[in-house]
Amino acid sequence: MAEKYAVGVDIGGTTVKLAIIKETGDIIEKWEIKTNLEDNGASIPGDIWKSVSRKLETHGLRSSELLGIGAGAPGFVDKSTGDVAVAVNIGWKDFALADKLEQLSGLPAVVDNDANIAALGENWLGAGNQAENLIAVTIGTGVGGGIIANGKVISGVNGTAGEIGHITVETDGAPCNCGRNGCLETVASATGIVRQANQSVESGHKTVLTTLFEKNGKISAKDVFESAAAGDRISSRIIERVTDVLGLAIANAATVVNPSKIVIGGGVSDAGEQLLIPLRKAFDKYALPRISDGAEFVKAKLGNDAGVIGAAYLVKQNGKA
Repeated sequence: MAEKYAVGVDIGGTTVKLAIIKETGDIIEKWEIKTNLEDNGASIPGDIWKSVSRKLETHGLRSSELLGIGAGAPGFVDKSTGDVAVAVNIGWKDFALADKLEQLSGLPAVVDNDANIAALGENWLGAGNQAENLIAVTIGTGVGGGIIANGKVISGVNGTAGEIGHITVETDGAPCNCGRNGCLETVASATGIVRQANQSVESGHKTVLTTLFEKNGKISAKDVFESAAAGDRISSRIIERVTDVLGLAIANAATVVNPSKIVIGGGVSDAGEQLLIPLRKAFDKYALPRISDGAEFVKAKLGNDAGVIGAAYLVKQNGKA
Protein backbone atom coordinates (compact mmCIF):
# COMPACT_ATOMS: atom_id res chain seq x y z
CA MET A 1 0.00 0.00 0.00
CA ALA A 2 1.35 3.40 -0.99
CA GLU A 3 2.56 5.66 1.78
CA LYS A 4 0.24 8.52 2.74
CA TYR A 5 1.10 11.97 4.07
CA ALA A 6 -0.63 14.79 5.92
CA VAL A 7 0.03 18.51 5.95
CA GLY A 8 0.24 19.99 9.47
CA VAL A 9 -0.32 23.73 9.94
CA ASP A 10 0.10 25.72 13.17
CA ILE A 11 -1.08 29.32 12.72
CA GLY A 12 0.35 31.92 15.09
CA GLY A 13 0.14 35.70 15.26
CA THR A 14 3.68 36.13 13.87
CA THR A 15 4.46 32.97 11.92
CA VAL A 16 2.66 30.01 10.40
CA LYS A 17 4.52 26.75 11.02
CA LEU A 18 4.04 24.06 8.37
CA ALA A 19 5.13 20.47 7.86
CA ILE A 20 4.63 17.51 5.56
CA ILE A 21 4.40 14.45 7.77
CA LYS A 22 4.15 10.74 7.02
CA GLU A 23 1.27 8.76 8.52
CA THR A 24 3.88 7.17 10.77
CA GLY A 25 4.79 10.59 12.22
CA ASP A 26 8.10 11.07 10.38
CA ILE A 27 8.55 14.70 9.32
CA ILE A 28 9.50 15.01 5.62
CA GLU A 29 10.06 18.76 5.92
CA LYS A 30 9.04 21.56 8.27
CA TRP A 31 9.22 25.28 7.58
CA GLU A 32 7.67 28.64 8.45
CA ILE A 33 6.06 31.54 6.62
CA LYS A 34 5.18 34.99 7.92
CA THR A 35 1.60 35.50 9.13
CA ASN A 36 0.12 38.22 6.93
CA LEU A 37 -2.21 40.17 9.23
CA GLU A 38 -3.30 42.68 6.55
CA ASP A 39 -7.02 42.82 5.80
CA ASN A 40 -7.78 40.80 8.97
CA GLY A 41 -5.70 37.82 7.85
CA ALA A 42 -7.71 37.29 4.65
CA SER A 43 -4.72 36.02 2.63
CA ILE A 44 -3.50 33.43 5.19
CA PRO A 45 -5.23 30.33 3.68
CA GLY A 46 -3.94 31.26 0.19
CA ASP A 47 -0.43 31.87 1.54
CA ILE A 48 -0.52 28.44 3.24
CA TRP A 49 -1.58 26.52 0.15
CA LYS A 50 0.85 28.38 -2.15
CA SER A 51 3.72 27.47 0.18
CA VAL A 52 2.57 23.85 0.59
CA SER A 53 2.16 23.43 -3.20
CA ARG A 54 5.77 24.50 -3.77
CA LYS A 55 7.03 22.00 -1.17
CA LEU A 56 4.93 19.16 -2.64
CA GLU A 57 6.52 19.89 -6.01
CA THR A 58 10.00 19.87 -4.44
CA HIS A 59 9.36 16.43 -2.91
CA GLY A 60 7.61 15.07 -6.00
CA LEU A 61 4.38 14.43 -4.09
CA ARG A 62 0.93 14.41 -5.70
CA SER A 63 -2.27 15.56 -3.97
CA SER A 64 -3.56 11.98 -4.21
CA GLU A 65 -0.82 10.93 -1.78
CA LEU A 66 -2.14 13.33 0.88
CA LEU A 67 -4.74 12.35 3.47
CA GLY A 68 -5.60 16.02 4.04
CA ILE A 69 -4.63 19.21 5.82
CA GLY A 70 -4.84 19.71 9.59
CA ALA A 71 -4.62 23.21 11.02
CA GLY A 72 -4.48 24.79 14.46
CA ALA A 73 -5.69 28.35 14.97
CA PRO A 74 -5.08 30.62 17.98
CA GLY A 75 -8.65 31.16 19.10
CA PHE A 76 -12.05 29.57 19.53
CA VAL A 77 -12.76 26.97 16.85
CA ASP A 78 -15.97 25.14 15.99
CA LYS A 79 -14.40 21.79 15.19
CA SER A 80 -17.55 20.40 13.54
CA THR A 81 -17.45 23.09 10.81
CA GLY A 82 -13.78 24.08 10.88
CA ASP A 83 -14.80 27.72 11.38
CA VAL A 84 -12.68 29.98 13.59
CA ALA A 85 -15.24 31.86 15.71
CA VAL A 86 -12.71 34.36 17.07
CA ALA A 87 -8.93 34.67 16.70
CA VAL A 88 -8.18 38.08 18.20
CA ASN A 89 -4.45 38.20 17.34
CA ILE A 90 -5.16 37.57 13.66
CA GLY A 91 -8.39 39.51 13.24
CA TRP A 92 -10.57 36.53 12.29
CA LYS A 93 -14.22 36.42 13.22
CA ASP A 94 -16.46 33.59 11.96
CA PHE A 95 -13.68 32.71 9.52
CA ALA A 96 -14.40 29.54 7.47
CA LEU A 97 -10.80 28.26 7.57
CA ALA A 98 -11.50 24.58 6.76
CA ASP A 99 -13.74 25.49 3.80
CA LYS A 100 -11.16 27.90 2.40
CA LEU A 101 -8.32 25.36 2.70
CA GLU A 102 -10.49 22.66 1.08
CA GLN A 103 -11.43 24.95 -1.83
CA LEU A 104 -7.80 25.92 -2.42
CA SER A 105 -6.31 22.44 -2.13
CA GLY A 106 -9.09 20.08 -3.17
CA LEU A 107 -8.20 18.09 -0.04
CA PRO A 108 -10.13 17.42 3.17
CA ALA A 109 -9.25 19.92 5.90
CA VAL A 110 -9.78 19.70 9.65
CA VAL A 111 -9.25 22.58 12.10
CA ASP A 112 -8.93 22.85 15.88
CA ASN A 113 -7.61 25.23 18.52
CA ASP A 114 -3.80 25.56 18.69
CA ALA A 115 -3.57 24.31 22.29
CA ASN A 116 -5.62 21.22 21.38
CA ILE A 117 -3.37 20.31 18.46
CA ALA A 118 -0.27 20.80 20.63
CA ALA A 119 -1.82 18.37 23.15
CA LEU A 120 -2.48 15.85 20.35
CA GLY A 121 1.07 16.21 19.06
CA GLU A 122 2.62 15.67 22.49
CA ASN A 123 0.38 12.67 23.03
CA TRP A 124 1.15 11.07 19.67
CA LEU A 125 4.92 11.48 19.47
CA GLY A 126 5.99 13.38 22.60
CA ALA A 127 5.73 13.23 26.37
CA GLY A 128 2.15 11.92 26.47
CA ASN A 129 3.15 8.51 25.11
CA GLN A 130 -0.39 7.97 23.74
CA ALA A 131 -2.17 8.29 27.06
CA GLU A 132 -5.94 7.79 26.97
CA ASN A 133 -6.49 10.62 29.45
CA LEU A 134 -4.16 13.62 29.46
CA ILE A 135 -4.04 17.30 30.37
CA ALA A 136 -1.57 19.50 28.49
CA VAL A 137 -0.79 22.98 29.81
CA THR A 138 1.26 25.43 27.75
CA ILE A 139 2.66 28.31 29.79
CA GLY A 140 3.93 31.14 27.64
CA THR A 141 2.61 34.65 27.00
CA GLY A 142 -0.74 33.17 28.05
CA VAL A 143 -1.77 29.80 29.48
CA GLY A 144 -3.13 27.33 26.94
CA GLY A 145 -4.81 24.05 27.72
CA GLY A 146 -5.68 20.89 25.84
CA ILE A 147 -7.51 17.90 27.30
CA ILE A 148 -7.64 14.36 25.93
CA ALA A 149 -10.26 12.06 27.42
CA ASN A 150 -10.81 8.47 26.30
CA GLY A 151 -8.29 9.05 23.51
CA LYS A 152 -10.08 12.05 21.98
CA VAL A 153 -9.32 15.73 22.32
CA ILE A 154 -12.22 17.50 24.08
CA SER A 155 -13.65 20.44 22.14
CA GLY A 156 -17.06 20.96 23.76
CA VAL A 157 -20.24 22.34 22.20
CA ASN A 158 -18.58 25.36 20.58
CA GLY A 159 -14.85 24.76 20.78
CA THR A 160 -14.18 26.21 24.22
CA ALA A 161 -13.44 23.09 26.29
CA GLY A 162 -10.05 22.75 27.96
CA GLU A 163 -9.39 26.50 28.19
CA ILE A 164 -7.51 26.04 31.47
CA GLY A 165 -5.96 29.50 31.21
CA HIS A 166 -9.42 30.99 31.69
CA ILE A 167 -10.35 29.21 34.90
CA THR A 168 -11.06 32.00 37.41
CA VAL A 169 -8.50 31.88 40.22
CA GLU A 170 -9.04 35.37 41.74
CA THR A 171 -12.59 36.71 41.66
CA ASP A 172 -11.37 40.31 41.84
CA GLY A 173 -8.06 39.73 40.06
CA ALA A 174 -6.20 41.47 37.24
CA PRO A 175 -7.91 42.09 33.88
CA CYS A 176 -7.52 39.31 31.30
CA ASN A 177 -7.47 39.58 27.48
CA CYS A 178 -10.73 37.62 27.42
CA GLY A 179 -12.51 40.63 29.00
CA ARG A 180 -12.93 39.09 32.45
CA ASN A 181 -10.81 39.37 35.59
CA GLY A 182 -8.65 36.97 37.58
CA CYS A 183 -8.16 34.19 35.00
CA LEU A 184 -5.32 31.72 35.61
CA GLU A 185 -3.24 33.29 32.87
CA THR A 186 -3.24 36.66 34.67
CA VAL A 187 -1.20 34.92 37.40
CA ALA A 188 0.66 31.93 35.92
CA SER A 189 1.68 33.08 32.41
CA ALA A 190 4.97 34.83 31.62
CA THR A 191 2.91 38.04 31.36
CA GLY A 192 1.34 37.36 34.78
CA ILE A 193 4.72 36.69 36.38
CA VAL A 194 6.10 39.95 34.95
CA ARG A 195 3.01 41.85 36.16
CA GLN A 196 3.57 40.60 39.73
CA ALA A 197 7.29 41.43 39.53
CA ASN A 198 6.55 44.98 38.35
CA GLN A 199 4.04 45.41 41.18
CA SER A 200 6.70 44.38 43.71
CA VAL A 201 9.17 46.90 42.28
CA GLU A 202 6.53 49.67 42.23
CA SER A 203 5.58 48.87 45.84
CA GLY A 204 9.17 49.56 46.90
CA HIS A 205 9.89 46.01 48.15
CA LYS A 206 13.56 45.25 48.74
CA THR A 207 14.37 42.97 45.81
CA VAL A 208 17.05 42.39 43.18
CA LEU A 209 14.25 42.82 40.62
CA THR A 210 14.45 46.58 41.21
CA THR A 211 18.11 46.56 40.14
CA LEU A 212 17.26 44.51 37.05
CA PHE A 213 14.42 46.87 36.15
CA GLU A 214 16.67 49.92 36.52
CA LYS A 215 19.39 48.28 34.42
CA ASN A 216 17.24 46.86 31.59
CA GLY A 217 14.09 48.99 31.73
CA LYS A 218 12.02 45.83 32.10
CA ILE A 219 11.80 42.47 33.89
CA SER A 220 11.27 39.07 32.24
CA ALA A 221 9.76 35.90 33.70
CA LYS A 222 13.22 34.33 33.31
CA ASP A 223 14.65 37.12 35.51
CA VAL A 224 12.17 36.20 38.24
CA PHE A 225 13.11 32.49 38.16
CA GLU A 226 16.84 33.27 38.12
CA SER A 227 16.50 35.77 40.98
CA ALA A 228 14.51 33.24 43.02
CA ALA A 229 17.21 30.60 42.41
CA ALA A 230 19.81 33.12 43.64
CA GLY A 231 17.87 33.58 46.89
CA ASP A 232 15.81 36.74 46.24
CA ARG A 233 12.91 36.55 48.71
CA ILE A 234 10.35 38.51 46.66
CA SER A 235 11.08 36.51 43.48
CA SER A 236 10.72 33.27 45.47
CA ARG A 237 7.40 34.47 46.82
CA ILE A 238 6.15 35.18 43.26
CA ILE A 239 7.16 31.67 42.09
CA GLU A 240 5.45 30.15 45.16
CA ARG A 241 2.27 32.06 44.35
CA VAL A 242 2.40 31.07 40.66
CA THR A 243 2.97 27.36 41.33
CA ASP A 244 0.33 27.28 44.08
CA VAL A 245 -2.38 28.85 41.90
CA LEU A 246 -1.39 26.75 38.87
CA GLY A 247 -1.34 23.57 40.97
CA LEU A 248 -4.83 24.35 42.28
CA ALA A 249 -6.24 24.95 38.77
CA ILE A 250 -4.67 21.76 37.37
CA ALA A 251 -5.92 19.75 40.39
CA ASN A 252 -9.46 21.00 39.72
CA ALA A 253 -9.21 20.11 36.02
CA ALA A 254 -7.79 16.70 36.96
CA THR A 255 -10.83 16.01 39.13
CA VAL A 256 -12.94 16.12 35.96
CA VAL A 257 -10.59 14.13 33.71
CA ASN A 258 -8.56 11.82 36.04
CA PRO A 259 -5.50 11.92 33.72
CA SER A 260 -2.52 9.56 33.71
CA LYS A 261 -0.31 12.33 32.26
CA ILE A 262 -0.08 16.06 32.89
CA VAL A 263 2.20 17.59 30.25
CA ILE A 264 3.70 21.02 30.97
CA GLY A 265 5.09 22.99 28.00
CA GLY A 266 5.65 26.53 26.74
CA GLY A 267 8.50 28.98 27.36
CA VAL A 268 7.97 29.18 31.14
CA SER A 269 8.43 25.39 31.40
CA ASP A 270 12.10 25.96 30.49
CA ALA A 271 12.53 26.72 34.21
CA GLY A 272 12.42 22.90 34.55
CA GLU A 273 12.46 21.48 38.08
CA GLN A 274 12.32 24.97 39.59
CA LEU A 275 8.75 25.08 38.23
CA LEU A 276 7.82 21.39 38.18
CA ILE A 277 8.82 20.41 41.75
CA PRO A 278 6.75 23.09 43.58
CA LEU A 279 3.97 22.67 41.01
CA ARG A 280 3.71 18.95 41.74
CA LYS A 281 3.74 19.72 45.47
CA ALA A 282 0.86 22.21 45.08
CA PHE A 283 -1.06 19.74 42.87
CA ASP A 284 -0.69 17.01 45.49
CA LYS A 285 -1.91 19.42 48.18
CA TYR A 286 -5.15 20.20 46.29
CA ALA A 287 -5.90 17.00 44.32
CA LEU A 288 -7.79 13.97 45.58
CA PRO A 289 -5.10 11.47 46.67
CA ARG A 290 -6.41 8.82 44.25
CA ILE A 291 -6.23 11.30 41.33
CA SER A 292 -2.75 12.35 42.41
CA ASP A 293 -1.62 8.70 42.60
CA GLY A 294 -2.68 8.13 38.98
CA ALA A 295 -1.13 11.27 37.51
CA GLU A 296 2.44 11.72 36.29
CA PHE A 297 3.81 15.23 35.62
CA VAL A 298 6.06 15.41 32.53
CA LYS A 299 7.75 18.22 30.62
CA ALA A 300 6.67 18.58 26.98
CA LYS A 301 9.21 17.17 24.51
CA LEU A 302 8.30 18.44 21.07
CA GLY A 303 8.76 22.19 21.54
CA ASN A 304 7.61 24.19 18.51
CA ASP A 305 6.89 21.02 16.52
CA ALA A 306 3.99 19.91 18.76
CA GLY A 307 1.44 21.94 16.80
CA VAL A 308 2.25 20.74 13.28
CA ILE A 309 2.57 17.14 14.50
CA GLY A 310 -0.78 17.38 16.31
CA ALA A 311 -2.43 18.95 13.25
CA ALA A 312 -1.22 16.03 11.12
CA TYR A 313 -2.50 13.61 13.75
CA LEU A 314 -5.89 15.35 13.60
CA VAL A 315 -6.06 14.38 9.91
CA LYS A 316 -5.02 10.81 10.68
CA GLN A 317 -7.47 10.52 13.60
CA ASN A 318 -10.38 11.92 11.63
CA GLY A 319 -9.83 9.35 8.90
CA LYS A 320 -9.73 12.01 6.24
CA ALA A 321 -8.99 10.29 2.97
